[in-house]
Amino acid sequence: MKVEVVYATPEEQKVVELVLDAQSTVGDAISASGLYERYPSIEAGVTPVGIYGERVHYDTALAEGDRVEIYRPLEVDPMEARRLRARSQAKQSR
Repeated sequence: MKVEVVYATPEEQKVVELVLDAQSTVGDAISASGLYERYPSIEAGVTPVGIYGERVHYDTALAEGDRVEIYRPLEVDPMEARRLRARSQAKQSR
């Protein structure tokens, strides 16, 4: 089956296309992608992962055409980012 594994840093986005066995899991796809070696900050079984934006576990079975996404921590808490935007917009409207 064909799947993609994706990971993005602030500087780049890496997309790896793979052909795997039908019984492959998310963990298998990430291992086969070579992204563990390229990005040591990705921790097997620890770093959050998903398929098309939905969080899943490393042992989740894959289906043809799945896009496995490896997530990295947010740099700014979403609520804090919202507060900062609101303050900035308030200053601009004065």
